Amino acid sequence: MTQLTGGEAIVQSLLAHGVDTLFGLPGVQNDWLYNALYDAGNRIRVIHTRHEQGAAYMALGYALASGKVGVFNIVPGPGFLNAAAALVTAYGLNAPLLCLVGQIPTAKIGKGEGQLHEINDQLAIMRTMTKWAEQVTSPAQAPEMVAEAFYHLNSGRPRPVGLEVPMDVLMRRAEVDTEVEPRAPYRPPLDVAQLDRAAKVLAGAKRPLIYVGGGALNVSSEITRLAEHLQAPVVGYRTGNGVIDGRSHLSIHLTPSHELWKTTDAVLFVGSHGRVQFGGWGVDDQMTLIKIDVDPTTHNLFHKPDISITARAEEAIPYLLRQVQTLTPAKPSRRDELLALQAEWEERTTFLEPQKSYLRLIRDALGEDGIFVDELTQVGFASRILYPAYKPRTYITTGYMGTLGYGFPTALGVKVAQPDKRVVAIAGDGGFMFSVQELATAVQHRIGLVTIIFNNNQYGNVQQMQKHNYGGRVIATDLHNPDFVELARVFGANGYRAESFAELTAALEKGFASDLPTLIEVPIGDVPSVDVFRKLPKVRGN
Repeated sequence: MTQLTGGEAIVQSLLAHGVDTLFGLPGVQNDWLYNALYDAGNRIRVIHTRHEQGAAYMALGYALASGKVGVFNIVPGPGFLNAAAALVTAYGLNAPLLCLVGQIPTAKIGKGEGQLHEINDQLAIMRTMTKWAEQVTSPAQAPEMVAEAFYHLNSGRPRPVGLEVPMDVLMRRAEVDTEVEPRAPYRPPLDVAQLDRAAKVLAGAKRPLIYVGGGALNVSSEITRLAEHLQAPVVGYRTGNGVIDGRSHLSIHLTPSHELWKTTDAVLFVGSHGRVQFGGWGVDDQMTLIKIDVDPTTHNLFHKPDISITARAEEAIPYLLRQVQTLTPAKPSRRDELLALQAEWEERTTFLEPQKSYLRLIRDALGEDGIFVDELTQVGFASRILYPAYKPRTYITTGYMGTLGYGFPTALGVKVAQPDKRVVAIAGDGGFMFSVQELATAVQHRIGLVTIIFNNNQYGNVQQMQKHNYGGRVIATDLHNPDFVELARVFGANGYRAESFAELTAALEKGFASDLPTLIEVPIGDVPSVDVFRKLPKVRGN
């Protein structure tokens, strides 16, 4: 037993679980936590932000780019609520995030006395945004509660968790057992009988198809080998983009896979819910549906598969691969067929300019393992159906949550996690201004992110809908912006304006060569919409 404050007990427990980076914004309720972080020296790097949402989004980017747990700390009440958009985005993305939030004194919780930052039942609110959340009630309890938090983070579906620590608990000194061991996470038992069934179906299929989501990020090599053996196209929309190398003839974007859905006889979903396909494309008895997911509640969410397997992809896919290789020799190549489909898709999307050219330029500039962070902007929407990621965790997305403004701060966390890789964030002028203040954070901590702002002086997507869907009722979507180049320089960052593709290429290279953040403003007018591809017709079943 060692005499520690609650803050010291928390910090020691984070270190015991391998945490080396924390994103946060200090305040009076968390003073004793930051005292402990100060005493820990450089064992935990503290990146302090200018807004609570910045801390949470940076932790999200850190988690998405590294696969490690992202940890952020904020004050209670309004500080916690400021971080809520990032927390629910992490929930939607199945990201391993630990929200470490302060709280008013224990004796005052629930009294309604008007304590600083007091809100009604903060813990209950946090539980709606996480898979598990609890309060630490004493310094002695801290190691056990941190271990419990990491147990839930690493067990099953990797969604965020929360720990609430009252300020008196952080300050109090008590005897603490610092030898609490990290808990082994829960792993669902492997159902080999169901996997054997799936292997037989896939081995006998004439036109198999594979859909991958975020649950397949850690089995890229095995998915690639399975796909090559079966000559099964692999579709990774948003969170699954990069599970298979986008340059492969087997890599198909979601929208052109609609054509393959018409004739497939066996479909394997790995860590992907299949909402788009089941919700609109239709199914029939001529196709066998196989679903592998660590969360059993997802199996029947949109349509009941023929074979449901509750398992981690890291355990199920290697076994499935071995069984398929045993049951059937490698299938004849479908290279010509799939390259023709890709060429047709290129032709169908030629009208998406200048988005296609911008994305191609960025793709080339990022090189082999650079990371692209999308946003809710027209170039971002196009990237979902056009951008070829080469490796897992190199296409970072907001997923279904669609949180405008997430991109810039999330990308800062990506760059912190992967400092030696080229990272490009794109943003519209509207979304970028949600977190412009984090430029100061990026300069102070020398986070060399390159951000491209596509500036059309409007909330472009909303205004486009107002013009085309609502008879030109344009309201509340025109924007007044600063000079983004001067703004960057005032903050101490690099700022460039690119009015041609050549100028953008040159600005990107300057940005990559600097350890300071770089903003590149690209003036842009109205561009074609991708909406024509959003809802594709039913092609199977009655």
